[in-house]
Amino acid sequence: MIRHLLNIWRLGVKELHSLRFDAVLVFLIVYSLSYAVYMPAKNAPTGVRDASIAVVDEDRSALSRRIVAAFLPPYFQAPADLSLPDVDREMDAGHYTFIVDLPPKLEEDVLRGRHPTIQVLADATAMTQAGIGLGYVQAIIGQETNVFVGAPATSDPGPVKLVTRAKFNPNLDSTPFSAIVNLANNITLLALFLSGAAIIREREHGTIEHLLVMPLTPLEMMLAKVWANGVVILVGAALSLEIVVAGLLGLSIAGSVPLFLVGAAIYLFSLTSLGIFLGTVGRTMPQFSLIALPVYMVMIMLSGGHTPLESMPVAMQRFMQLSPATHFMSLAQAILYRGADFTVVWRDLAAMAVIGAVFFGGALWRFRRALAA
Repeated sequence: MIRHLLNIWRLGVKELHSLRFDAVLVFLIVYSLSYAVYMPAKNAPTGVRDASIAVVDEDRSALSRRIVAAFLPPYFQAPADLSLPDVDREMDAGHYTFIVDLPPKLEEDVLRGRHPTIQVLADATAMTQAGIGLGYVQAIIGQETNVFVGAPATSDPGPVKLVTRAKFNPNLDSTPFSAIVNLANNITLLALFLSGAAIIREREHGTIEHLLVMPLTPLEMMLAKVWANGVVILVGAALSLEIVVAGLLGLSIAGSVPLFLVGAAIYLFSLTSLGIFLGTVGRTMPQFSLIALPVYMVMIMLSGGHTPLESMPVAMQRFMQLSPATHFMSLAQAILYRGADFTVVWRDLAAMAVIGAVFFGGALWRFRRALAA
């Protein structure tokens, strides 16, 4: 038993040395757990933030000035003043996401009880901001008009009053969500490609023949690759969570980081086993990449990180329960967003462990066949 453990340890150390001298993979690890987590969360919000807006004020009244002054940061930039002939040119150039045209006699029509029409042009190539921002613009104009004429800011909802409270993210800020989802996605990417690349690297460098003549078993070789690559990614994920997510992005982590890392370790056991399985199918790195990339895309797109699992067809929901990415995303969101403890996430931990054992068994069977061939 001691001899087997020593073999697994020494082979794992050899994997770490091989990884250290692979500049491409080292760069991929550092990039995926730092810049690729920070930049999408910081600079690609899914809500409306700093949207460029211009106003064509044809009324020049107190009401029109009130509406213009209501477009405030951080949702909108300071409104630019445009003339009507410049609208088409500015929209074609893409200088503004929104252009609001306040018609002549706007205030007079409102005070006389008429219903004037305000035109809002949106640059739909900025798809997210245009889609959500139109609702913001409409709400601001409606609220300011109601206040101006002395009407209540919101209409009476009737006998039932709806009170909405946003739990765990009261400001509806997309940055925390984006940071954690990107971290989980990049952990998945690294686990698949590092473990698979370890198999391809042995074959391409000719060191697989050296291992075959040694008194080593396929189980020892596989376990060494699993723990070595898993430790690298786990340490990187812990540093990314501490330095990038909590440090640079300044996000508060609600739950237990050690519990999250335990879940990440079980998840890495599953994904590195799957990566080794795919590495035995592909004979070269290009072949392996063509096989692994679709697997990775399906796992992250249907895991519940980008689209809520509940919005998918029931058959798809049940099928994705066989993916460890679904359980890891659920666990990460529960711990890091909502402060869940072990009693909440133990089912996801157990599911990832069972799926990982199945993946490991399949990978070991395939690895033995590959070595025999």
